[in-house]
Amino acid sequence: MVFPRVEQKPLSGNEKLHFSGEEHDVSVYDFWRWSSSDLLSNTARGVFAEFIVAQAMNIPLDKGRVEWDPFDLLSPENIKIEVKSSAYIQSWHQEKHTVITFLVPKTRAWNPDKSFYEPESRRQADVYVFALLKHVEQETIDPLNIDQWHFYVLATSKLDQRERSQHSISLNTLKTLSGGEVTYGGLREKVLEAFVIQRQTTAP
Repeated sequence: MVFPRVEQKPLSGNEKLHFSGEEHDVSVYDFWRWSSSDLLSNTARGVFAEFIVAQAMNIPLDKGRVEWDPFDLLSPENIKIEVKSSAYIQSWHQEKHTVITFLVPKTRAWNPDKSFYEPESRRQADVYVFALLKHVEQETIDPLNIDQWHFYVLATSKLDQRERSQHSISLNTLKTLSGGEVTYGGLREKVLEAFVIQRQTTAP
């Protein structure tokens, strides 16, 4: 028997758990609160950073996030975007601020329609967005305050052309290659600019 790819159906949050034909008094919304309230944790912060970038790029939310896509976001302009996030403040005890480094390894893309990994390792996106929760005061940090986020944007070709580590990139190097940080208000324009660079660099 063959099981085709399951198409994702976004939930409203009002759906209830059910047991033996009867609804439970707990909903999907309760699950979301239980599982995703710590936006400072690495996993939740990373997904939330993708959500912020999706908003900046005017990506509709009706499809929902797919965990195993080879890149994080697809913009209305068909720009494939990879989002990486980091923060100085974590949800655990710290003796000092986190040193900011982003992992940018090449990967083998998973093909969900045919259920196999592509043979070639490469960077799957056109543009990388590095989202940094820049606030450094634990007492006032608020991931929901987008003013506390800054972004660095790179065409993937710039990562591919680096002579140093192909696995990670430091904040100082990122600042140099990207031309500096951009706030949420300028993020979409910066991604579009990086996409132009990507097409010019990779054109046959």
